[in-house]
Amino acid sequence: MSAQVIVADDHPLFRSALVQAVKSVLQSNILQAANFNEVVTLLESSPDVELVLLDLNMPGNDGLTGLTSILNAFPGVLVIVVSAQEDPYTIRRAMDFGASGFVPKSSPIDVLSEAVETVLEGGTWLPENISLQLQHIDGDESQAFAEKLKLLTPHQFSVLKLLADGLLNKQIAYELNVQETTIKQHVSAVLKKLEVNNRTQAGVIFKQAMGTDNSKEAN
Repeated sequence: MSAQVIVADDHPLFRSALVQAVKSVLQSNILQAANFNEVVTLLESSPDVELVLLDLNMPGNDGLTGLTSILNAFPGVLVIVVSAQEDPYTIRRAMDFGASGFVPKSSPIDVLSEAVETVLEGGTWLPENISLQLQHIDGDESQAFAEKLKLLTPHQFSVLKLLADGLLNKQIAYELNVQETTIKQHVSAVLKKLEVNNRTQAGVIFKQAMGTDNSKEAN
């Protein structure tokens, strides 16, 4: 089996272990990233990438925002979340928002290898004990929001992320190097697609769904 893969983790030793896990099932060049910006750069410059092993808490990756950003901008890429954050609610949201697998960092290398092989063959992968736990967690709300997020274009998704950070239209326009009138159009489209009344509501819902709202416990 061969595939182009990005291994993304800010800890060199663990990243090396992930690389070994991938090499045990793949014959390919494995790209490495130590922060989320490097992941995006690699995806933009390497269109043949099929799979990303993504650390949920690496620099630049705020909660599930990195996962949803990748899937929005690069819809053909598969993502396996590899994280020390193993609570069932985080895992439930990650899978609802499009992850193809979730591997706890405490897993042995052969488990990581199994996850990679399963996902590249078209399946999804979760540890058996976690899969059983998720059956008792209501994912309807996150699934519904995930479906709405899929309606956003990459530009609209970028606007939503900046809007959730509290930026004004003028500031968003500066960040994205476009006219303010364009941002106003994007904001209107975002509110309509998310079925919310105002930008504040859109930002709050997004941050809660991504697990980045400090006013709400992630688990």
